[in-house]
Amino acid sequence: MRVHVIGCSGSFAGPDGAASSYLIEHEDADGRVWRVLMDLGSGAFGPLQAVIDPADLDAVIISHLHPDHYLDLTGLEVFWAYHSRDDLGTLPIYAPAPLPERLAGVVGREGPVPAGVDTVPFDHRVLSDGATFHIGPLAIEARAVLHPVESYGFRLTADGATLAYSGDTDACEALDELAAGADLFLCEAGYVEGRDDRFSGVHLTGLRAGECAARAEVRHLALTHIPAWTDPAAPLAEARRRYDGPITVVAPTDILEVVPRHP
Repeated sequence: MRVHVIGCSGSFAGPDGAASSYLIEHEDADGRVWRVLMDLGSGAFGPLQAVIDPADLDAVIISHLHPDHYLDLTGLEVFWAYHSRDDLGTLPIYAPAPLPERLAGVVGREGPVPAGVDTVPFDHRVLSDGATFHIGPLAIEARAVLHPVESYGFRLTADGATLAYSGDTDACEALDELAAGADLFLCEAGYVEGRDDRFSGVHLTGLRAGECAARAEVRHLALTHIPAWTDPAAPLAEARRRYDGPITVVAPTDILEVVPRHP
């Protein structure tokens, strides 16, 4: 399993890249590569096209309905609805329940079907806490995490390799359970200790991400969702105070390998 970092800027697209979006690829026993897109935030649809043809996506999973995690679905919807290929079918989108009306509101239409086409391009599948589903060889579990809106983290497993993704969250029991024993923990660190102490229940700091990684005994911590106004050295230093394993601060175009503990 590998993770292509399409965008990782926290809260909004930054000067060096798009907001949150991660392409997960995994090859099955027959050599077929499955591709799942995890979030598609503001500014991410452009760089996604530099990595793959979006028509090759098998599914999309959306952690929550803040613009920095779902807004560029508007571009993907146009691509899917009006593409000259007639064999695309509908694309499964796993997301919170309000997604269809949110997309319609953003583009200014009243119903779910784009103008000039006969069918809805997306097959919306509603997430819930503890929901499990399969996309090819990938087994995926969604857990509700701690954020001001309905928000999910994900645990993806295939052939013994486990990726945990925090989505947007503050520290919570569900996040610890999601990350337990993960080979790669892709974890947000949108806040900084001291500077952001007036907020709670919104984002993790590098310190709290490190604490979660240590409790969960993950093999590799990858910090993400760091906003443009934050020096990445700050959350990295915080995380190192609590977690003594390998830590990466992700950047656009990074490719992270998810290596199983026991190949």
